[in-house]
Amino acid sequence: MRLNRPVPRSALAIVAHPDDAEFQCGATLAKWAAAGAVVHHLVCTDGSKGSWEPSEDTAALVALRRDEQRSAARALGATGRQVFLDAVDGELDTSLARRAEVCRWIRTLQPEVVLGHDPWRRWRLHPDHRSAGFLCTDGVVAARDPHFHPELGLPHHRPSAILLFESEEPDHAEDVTGFLDAKVAALLEHRSQFVTTHGITDAGDGGQVERFRRHVEERLATVGARVGVRHAEAFRLIDRV
Repeated sequence: MRLNRPVPRSALAIVAHPDDAEFQCGATLAKWAAAGAVVHHLVCTDGSKGSWEPSEDTAALVALRRDEQRSAARALGATGRQVFLDAVDGELDTSLARRAEVCRWIRTLQPEVVLGHDPWRRWRLHPDHRSAGFLCTDGVVAARDPHFHPELGLPHHRPSAILLFESEEPDHAEDVTGFLDAKVAALLEHRSQFVTTHGITDAGDGGQVERFRRHVEERLATVGARVGVRHAEAFRLIDRV
């Protein structure tokens, strides 16, 4: 497994939901931001199904999750744009119209590196992760070639690489030793997700928060052990974009 790319000038994480980037590549984004990279987020859905409470006010939840995503980006040190496509959570499609939206933002933001869900992961349960992964890869192809979506009126842009997280066959890792705290701090900004994804039922219970922190650290340490560093995040690298 290869270790570490040069720090990009800019990076764009294309994800299905608020908090996906922080879970899957938050420490990498924090490392790059600390080294001067401009880090952007593109969130494909509105996060409106991110609650197990049947009586949840979903409009309020959408607004809250936007605020949480912005706060999480600040915790990572990201200085770029926070873009929300607002597809209905659970209903993200891979239509040409959606691809054009992603293409538009890649051409507008001109990231050197794009990060996204690996859409070829087998037995993937959540449809939004699969769709967001294909929108990432298809959007890069569309953005790089001038004859895709000429109606956008934007010059084409070719990123130098795609890093796919959640991959079954990762072949690249980023050493994120020293960035555990930033990753955890960003994840803890997603307070609406404490019960559903963090396993925290009482935010005032320091033990539950510490248990969540240990869980995050264990995941980073497992990857780090494979490449000889303390903490790492793993990806499938596509470097011939």
